[in-house]
Amino acid sequence: MTQTGSIFKILRPAEWQAFGAAGRFEGSADDLRDGFIHFSTAAQISGTLSRHFTSEPEVVILRVASAPLGDALRWEPSRQGALFPHLYRPLRLDEVDENWTLQRGADGFDVEVLDAAP
Repeated sequence: MTQTGSIFKILRPAEWQAFGAAGRFEGSADDLRDGFIHFSTAAQISGTLSRHFTSEPEVVILRVASAPLGDALRWEPSRQGALFPHLYRPLRLDEVDENWTLQRGADGFDVEVLDAAP
């Protein structure tokens, strides 16, 4: 299945710094364990944050256009059968269209900034 539009990757600040220094991202510990880089759609990002980033005071969210990733991006069932984008190769820094650093507030992370993303 192929879908177009933006997809999002959540990183810890140290992961984002290492990505910037290397120019490519091989994946987080979870990504490396699973054999692909986990992404979320805009509709899935809040659930991913509340499920996997509850102890993080700050995260960096990357916006990436899905179409240029080609066949290396696969949409596969995950939580409750929903299709999630999984990248089966390293992500290059030049593929990141935009990034936001979010601080955890009393009610979690405010992802309204993503509402304007294409």
